[in-house]
Amino acid sequence: EVQLVESGGGLVQAGGSLRLDCVASGFTFDDYAIGWFRQAPGKEREGVSYINCNDGSSYYEDSVKGRFTISSDNAKNTVYLQMNSLKPEDTAVYYCAADPLTPSGQLHFRGYEYWGQGTQVTVSS
Repeated sequence: EVQLVESGGGLVQAGGSLRLDCVASGFTFDDYAIGWFRQAPGKEREGVSYINCNDGSSYYEDSVKGRFTISSDNAKNTVYLQMNSLKPEDTAVYYCAADPLTPSGQLHFRGYEYWGQGTQVTVSS
C-alpha cells in the first residue's frame, strides 16, 4: 500500500522558515517523482516544487523560486521542502504527492496519483 506522510507544518512569522518532510512507503522510491502542492482557503490547489527521486533533478514554481528548496534522502524514502523567507501568502495546507517517473525522466506537474493527508502551514504578518 502506497503511503505518503507529511509533517513539519506549523505557525511561523513572516520571514521565518519551516521544513516539511514527506515520508514515502509502498513503492520503489527511485522510480517516482514527488511533488509538493498547496491549497489555500478558497483557492485551487497549486504546485510548488517537484523532484525526480532517481536523478535528483527538481523544478520550482515562480512563486517560491529562490525561497524554497526541495531535496530527497533516498535511504530514508523521504523528500524535504525547506521553506525560507516565508510570506503570509504561503499560508496553505501543503501536500506531497507521488507519481511514477515518465519514461524520459522529465518532471511532470499534473496527474499525480498518490497523495498524503496534508500539513498546515500558517505564516503570520
